[in-house]
Amino acid sequence: MQFDDVIRGRRSIRGYKPDPVPKELIEEILALAMRAPSSMNTQPWNFYVITGEPLNRIRAGNTERMVGGVPQSREFRTGPAFAGQHRERQIGVAKQLFSAMGIAREDAERRQDWVLRGFRQFDAPVCVIVTYDRVLDGSDDTPFDCGAVTNALVNAAWSRGLGAVINSQGIMQSPVVREHAGIADNQVIMKSIALGWPDDSFPANAVVSERKSVKDATTFVGFED
Repeated sequence: MQFDDVIRGRRSIRGYKPDPVPKELIEEILALAMRAPSSMNTQPWNFYVITGEPLNRIRAGNTERMVGGVPQSREFRTGPAFAGQHRERQIGVAKQLFSAMGIAREDAERRQDWVLRGFRQFDAPVCVIVTYDRVLDGSDDTPFDCGAVTNALVNAAWSRGLGAVINSQGIMQSPVVREHAGIADNQVIMKSIALGWPDDSFPANAVVSERKSVKDATTFVGFED
């Protein structure tokens, strides 16, 4: 794929085929993603790539604890809930997804199942947990760098025919993730990425989220009209 095709064509994939993803392909994608910019070349990121029975145990533990009312224990800061235009965009994409899936507003059971898909890593065959070195906890640059490498990862995956979706639900119950992924104590869990071959028959995979325009997002200074 050409670069523009990857950027314009990529979508968040929430429905996957059960087919396994070769380890060698994941290594290739990670090697490409790790060329992402890094502040002063600190490269704070690490990856735990999980599949098979360990991933099934994480899915089950996440779901059981969330349904059982266990408070979330996300390690990276969450911040306040979205409000204003940011909340409106969040609601907007949710409406797109529910419409694509045919989930009515009053259908509490299907809406709940949709939420639980996130805690199940969207039933993808692979989950990538992004962590950063604990010694850098509190650094302003570290989250920026991890965001850059995560963005590069999902685009590299797309260029190889793989789909991905970045999510936080999959790491909300950090003790479960730590236990079954064997995450070292010197790492802070930041994000999870569901990864696999897209299921083209899954309606939500066709959703393209709306983006604000360059005009709305950008202020040009010193340019002639």
